[in-house]
Amino acid sequence: MTNAFAETTSVEQAGANRSVPLPAGTRLPVARYRFAFRMQDDLRLPEYAGSLLRGQFGAALRRTACLTGAATCKGCLLLATCPYPEIFETPPPLEHRLQRFSQVPNPYVIEPPRFGTRAVPAGENLVFDMVLVGRALGRLALIVHALQRALGHGLGRGRARGALESFAVQNGEGWTEIWDPARGRIEEHDAQLVVPNLAAAHSATLRIETPLRLQHQGHPLPLARLTPRVLVTNLLRRATLLLELHNGNPPLVDDARATALARHAETLAGERRLRWQDWSRYSSRQKQEMTLGGAIGEWTLRGDLAPVLPLLWLGQWLHAGKNATMGMGGYTLSLD
Repeated sequence: MTNAFAETTSVEQAGANRSVPLPAGTRLPVARYRFAFRMQDDLRLPEYAGSLLRGQFGAALRRTACLTGAATCKGCLLLATCPYPEIFETPPPLEHRLQRFSQVPNPYVIEPPRFGTRAVPAGENLVFDMVLVGRALGRLALIVHALQRALGHGLGRGRARGALESFAVQNGEGWTEIWDPARGRIEEHDAQLVVPNLAAAHSATLRIETPLRLQHQGHPLPLARLTPRVLVTNLLRRATLLLELHNGNPPLVDDARATALARHAETLAGERRLRWQDWSRYSSRQKQEMTLGGAIGEWTLRGDLAPVLPLLWLGQWLHAGKNATMGMGGYTLSLD
């Protein structure tokens, strides 16, 4: 068993062929957890609860981790060692080979209740998942405590309170309970993914369950401009940055191989059964309602999928596109 609180090591790859991203046997510091909070009050949810859960988690994490009480993290002497920015507001590197970043991906994904869930009555469970990457796995106890604090304080305008009833880690197709409520502790468990030996499939279908918002130069791409190349390059970029910035790994592939993968994706045929799904959220930072949206439905890719299948597989945990931390761009993959 792997201790989830231990410092996460680098990605271990089977074999020495670094021209192939994520070959079979690669061990990844990625784990999905499931939380169930028994609600003490009636909870009213927005149509899409990812933004609400992320916001409440971030506020509780900051209250828990911040030692200075400063209004912002900018300029704080503890910025480099504080777990709050490490998890929730990861500062971009000063220099990077890809570009100069204003924002970089954070090492978590909150997967909220199904789109359209609007209420959880008192006495029933609010259930949601959370994916952690790299060094965030070593902060698991702090993250659980922050979520307990958020639900203890209350969610939504009605401040509906809840208490942690169960907490499990995904184990293959099932779940393993790791919460000991009597002692208030998390049991040791295996906190990693191992890339499987994916079959030589000629068809892969993404069942996109939360809005997939792929962007170009800051603007969302309409359905007609969603291509296999855009999807594959987004997945490669996201996986590379998460593992590099939050686990200290080198790039999954070199620049030449990344270009070759993008060109290979252009050879894949695609069949899209997608529709655009908008939803609104209130931005406390911008003090206004914001409308976000993306593609949901099914997207089938056909052709020589072998070079890109590991990225498509990993995307089931990391998600794709904009606002992945609040659960957008979530999908499941089926192969034929």
